[in-house]
Amino acid sequence: MSPKRVRFSATTAPPTVDPVPSIGPVVFSVPVLVLGTEQEVNLSDLGHPRLVRPLASALIEELGTRGGVRQRTRLQEAVQTVRAFVTFTTAALEGHGQLALDDQPGLLDGFEQALANRYSADSKGARAALLLLLRLLRRIDESHPRQFELEFTHRINSKRTSEESIAATPLNAYPFPVFEALEAAALAGVGTVRDRILEGETLAEKGHDPQVHGWDRLDNICWYLANCGPLTLDHRGIPAITKHGGRAALNSRLYLTPRDMVRFQVLLACQTGLEPEAIRELRATCLVSPARGYVTISYLKRRSPGEQNKSLRVRDGGTLRTPGGVIRLAQRLTQRARDMIGAEELWVLPSGTTGVLAPRFTRTVAVDTVPRRAFLAEYKIDAMKDHDGGGVSLDLRRIRKTFKSRQYLRAGGILPDFVSGHSPGVAARQYADIPAHDEIHDSAVEAGLAEALAVALPPPVVLADDGSRLDDGDEDLPPQAVQDALSGATDVWLSSCTDFFASPYAPKKGAPCPVPPWVCLECPNAVFTTRHLPAVLSVLDTIERQREEFSVPEWQARFGLAHERITTGVLNRFSARQITTARAIAEVGGPRLALPTSFLETIQ
Repeated sequence: MSPKRVRFSATTAPPTVDPVPSIGPVVFSVPVLVLGTEQEVNLSDLGHPRLVRPLASALIEELGTRGGVRQRTRLQEAVQTVRAFVTFTTAALEGHGQLALDDQPGLLDGFEQALANRYSADSKGARAALLLLLRLLRRIDESHPRQFELEFTHRINSKRTSEESIAATPLNAYPFPVFEALEAAALAGVGTVRDRILEGETLAEKGHDPQVHGWDRLDNICWYLANCGPLTLDHRGIPAITKHGGRAALNSRLYLTPRDMVRFQVLLACQTGLEPEAIRELRATCLVSPARGYVTISYLKRRSPGEQNKSLRVRDGGTLRTPGGVIRLAQRLTQRARDMIGAEELWVLPSGTTGVLAPRFTRTVAVDTVPRRAFLAEYKIDAMKDHDGGGVSLDLRRIRKTFKSRQYLRAGGILPDFVSGHSPGVAARQYADIPAHDEIHDSAVEAGLAEALAVALPPPVVLADDGSRLDDGDEDLPPQAVQDALSGATDVWLSSCTDFFASPYAPKKGAPCPVPPWVCLECPNAVFTTRHLPAVLSVLDTIERQREEFSVPEWQARFGLAHERITTGVLNRFSARQITTARAIAEVGGPRLALPTSFLETIQ
């Protein structure tokens, strides 16, 4: 039986439908890292979805790249900025119908002024709000090209160079005594944390389930902490918990606290120079390839363009004085918390508010926090002085700056030897060119100029009364030139001259020297003996008196070189007795020591 064939009649294919455009949400949640919860953000009441949805999507992306926000206030400030911009735009374009981000690019200038009025007493607050809005707008421009008018795109990118360059002024390093005090305090503090948790574990081994044997015994509570997890809000009604110090104090018996995190972060930052955000996002498996007393830290650097996965080779060992030892201790002390929630992150601890276990990323760059202030006060570091003479506050970014500053100084300021983990431009701008290095850089410039001047301008020729050389020169003077210098036959008032008609300053060979007498101090033909000392001292006194007539920079420009040549090139070649005698003669004065008119005209 042959198979039957079925034939379908041709039909017209259904028309293709344009895909549904992707629209961003106006209601979303953002993790609040300190609380271990999520905060809902609802922008639906603003209306104008063509304006609000792209801003909401950009805000989600901005916060998502950082894993959330540490504190609820940071999120509230960001949301308030978005709401303020939408409200301002709505009021400015009232009656324009449905608003969109490509409407009236001039609104950005108006909103900037509104922020300035709103934050009249806080210019940093206005700048921070404006920078956040600019980042959001640039994210929208990158994800939806050509949505903005060319003028508006140019505007948001030009503001990047003007406003963000102000906000991106490199932080200064700590004074080295402060850095050393921070490292010593953190080292002692981490040791205290270790002893406290190990003691809690010992108590837990002696205890029993408090739900059966009672909550009155501390070892029973520690047993519960070790086997069931931290105390939470559900345990508020148990009187014995308050008797033993409260939930937070009891949880600290077996789990890390925010204050403990400060100690670990400071110690690792001092020992490794890692970025604060890299330390906070370390994984429990971050240590790899241990060998010969060293181990590699594998970490994440989110701000690094291209490859974000980085590694750092550090010392390892069974001591807290090695970064490897510190991280291994952190792995040990947080293992219980990680196992309870199945986390891969290194830093897992209970919330100070709810007691719920979660990875705690203390990523904020704020310096005025309770745990940080408590750490400084405990070890009296807040009483130390910063570079500006004020008190010290704790900023993990400045610890990294100080670590890099040490590397820079050890490298002798040679940038290729200092660059590690940065481009040369970033290393120079962010870690070398900081206020802490100003004095060193100024000294290096002065030394370089002095060295260059020494090459271009040889030291003055100074002769003793017997014709021997008192200076460091190694060229022999002709015997006739020595005799003429000692006898005064070739004197030109301030010094003797080896050849008045072979001056390096003459316009042509054989012409007489055309310069004022004080330029003898800079002339290679000049020869100084004890007979010239009174005149030299007279010039020096005149130069010193000019300090009262000119500002320091102008005096230095006019007389700095002459002053240095007299003091370090001539006078220090003679004995104190010779100078005393010459000064007494100079004080008598007289026509022979009168300053030439050409010299007086030069200094006036």
